[in-house]
Amino acid sequence: MLGLLLLAPVCAEYLAGYDDSTGNVTELLGGLVVFVPLYGCAALIVRETARRAGRGWPTMLLLATAFGVLQPGMIDQAMFNPSYRDIDYLGPMLEATYIPALGLGGYLSLGWVAGHVIFSVCAPIAIVETFVPDRRATPWLGLPGLAVAVVAFGLAAAFVVKWHLDTEGFVPTAAQLTGAGAVVVALIVTAFATGRRPAPPIGRPAPGPWVVGAVAFVLLLVPDLFGLVVEWAGLDPAMAIDWRGFAVLAGRLAVLLALLWAWSRRTGWRAHHRLAVAGGALLSTSVTAFVTEPIGDVTAAAKLWHNMFFLIVVVLLVASAGVRASRAGRVTV
Repeated sequence: MLGLLLLAPVCAEYLAGYDDSTGNVTELLGGLVVFVPLYGCAALIVRETARRAGRGWPTMLLLATAFGVLQPGMIDQAMFNPSYRDIDYLGPMLEATYIPALGLGGYLSLGWVAGHVIFSVCAPIAIVETFVPDRRATPWLGLPGLAVAVVAFGLAAAFVVKWHLDTEGFVPTAAQLTGAGAVVVALIVTAFATGRRPAPPIGRPAPGPWVVGAVAFVLLLVPDLFGLVVEWAGLDPAMAIDWRGFAVLAGRLAVLLALLWAWSRRTGWRAHHRLAVAGGALLSTSVTAFVTEPIGDVTAAAKLWHNMFFLIVVVLLVASAGVRASRAGRVTV
């Protein structure tokens, strides 16, 4: 439980090295005061809610998507804010696929939601569960503990909402907030209305964990690679973030989900495979962090040690989880 509370905010906010806190130990540690209840408790609530209901990854994925909409749509409201935290590249991303009726950009919104689903919730859960194979599918909290997590998340969310209202000078319309809230509710309802019965297994053997991890790693890098190809070929830079970029972003997610859906039903799918997906995801962000330009005045030295430190942490964490999974033996889905 404590591992998830710490890992979720680190994956959500620190791995990418995009913020002005990059390389600043004091600010990184101080940020956990808000990020642990905001991201850690959110991941814990998603996991506990699904596991208490006897559900697995399909339910957790839908609940994670609900959080992925809630966070940028209603809490920090980055989904609708064209000048969020004065990050200069977000405005063009929003405008390139702007949908007037919704007041949001397709490319940017999908990026926010997918990022939270993968890095804020699912990857941390998969890794931490690997360390406790005997309790992987059981609740870790009683009802009082779950209630405390909900209250802590609510307080952190309220703090972030107030902070952004005070500092951003931006307020989404009532229609935008209502729409985001409706999507969140619909996703939560869908999470428990579907997936009650496991999908029928497929007799073919699952690919090896290394293959699964490599595929996840490469697919999650596809939008970045597409941007590099556009730049190197001297093409219109807008291609990377307009509807063509959106198609690439959505396409890689669709392919990854389809592969995981098929592979997870095959013979031999186990803890090592789930860990490989999560590890590939975290490594993809840890690698691209080296070419991410942080906001604020972050020195090159601070950025380098930050990126190196978290890359090493990810490698050691995934390796340790792999050893734990091997010692525990085969674990069925």
